[in-house]
Amino acid sequence: MHYKFQFDAVFAAWPLLLKGTWITIQLSIAATVLGLIVAIACAWAKTAGPRWLRFLVNVYIEIIRNTPFLVQLFFFFFALPSIGLRWSPHTAALTAMVVNLGAYATEIIRAGIESIPKGQIEAGLALNLKAHQIFRLVILKPALRAIFPALSSQFILLMLTSSVVSVISADDLTSVAANLQSQTFRSFEIYIVVTAIYLSLALAFSFLFRTIERRSLSYPDRR
Repeated sequence: MHYKFQFDAVFAAWPLLLKGTWITIQLSIAATVLGLIVAIACAWAKTAGPRWLRFLVNVYIEIIRNTPFLVQLFFFFFALPSIGLRWSPHTAALTAMVVNLGAYATEIIRAGIESIPKGQIEAGLALNLKAHQIFRLVILKPALRAIFPALSSQFILLMLTSSVVSVISADDLTSVAANLQSQTFRSFEIYIVVTAIYLSLALAFSFLFRTIERRSLSYPDRR
């Protein structure tokens, strides 16, 4: 084997790779924030909402968790325009990521909510807290603290899954890499660099989530 490594084409296209990386980061952060909001709302609906709303949330979760993300992405980008709802690649990608994360994170948050002892809720009622205060202060924060590692893993998995959006021409990191490969034919060098970038992003997000957990979800040490 006499393969000669040539990273010149990769280094020459570094601005494009940085742009693709930034778009991947933007998609991941926006989908994480919006998906978490959807998940919290759906988890509340499953644990405290009316029966008809619980049914709708269950249908949503079952559909998303039992279909491939690629099919969901195609549905938003290719199927919905046929009934007049048109999306840009970026909007379709973000919507599909939010919907996908919302379904998976709902079950994680629900499990955390149901793990809260009823005594804590009764204590909140005894303090005359309103329903939304009990949910936010007594239930949600302890639940998030318990499930944050699982949520963090789901968020990182979402960031890595975002590479799929390149199939609808969203200008993320994988899309940029595919375009460079078709122009330079230096597949080995390009995908070594792209792999290193995704690994760096995963480690950076992991560090960020650990920092958030330590600063926002931990309780003071009373010892």
